[in-house]
Amino acid sequence: MSKIWDIEEFKKRFPHLAKEVLSGKGSTHFRIGVSVKDPWRGYDPNVYDFIRRADTIEQALEVVDFLEKRGELSHEEAEKIRKQLREKGLQSFGPKKEFGYYLKAAGYE
Repeated sequence: MSKIWDIEEFKKRFPHLAKEVLSGKGSTHFRIGVSVKDPWRGYDPNVYDFIRRADTIEQALEVVDFLEKRGELSHEEAEKIRKQLREKGLQSFGPKKEFGYYLKAAGYE
């Protein structure tokens, strides 16, 4: 994530650096890095995150079957989700998470 300052703000905040950089004497190259905490670091998507990426109920059911088979979802929870998919549809789990959702939510795009 980057912050953009106008030239006057830059001069006000960093007067000596601004004088050196803006004087036009010599050649100055610099790079400023800002460390930003990634809000998604360590986040493990759950069944609902995967369902919200599905385009069809069939795709969502495949996700549920896969996670149940791997033991990441109990049989009871899988049945509850299947029932909700059949009765209320994909939209009942929230809006679709499009490509780049996590980058946009973190403010990177």
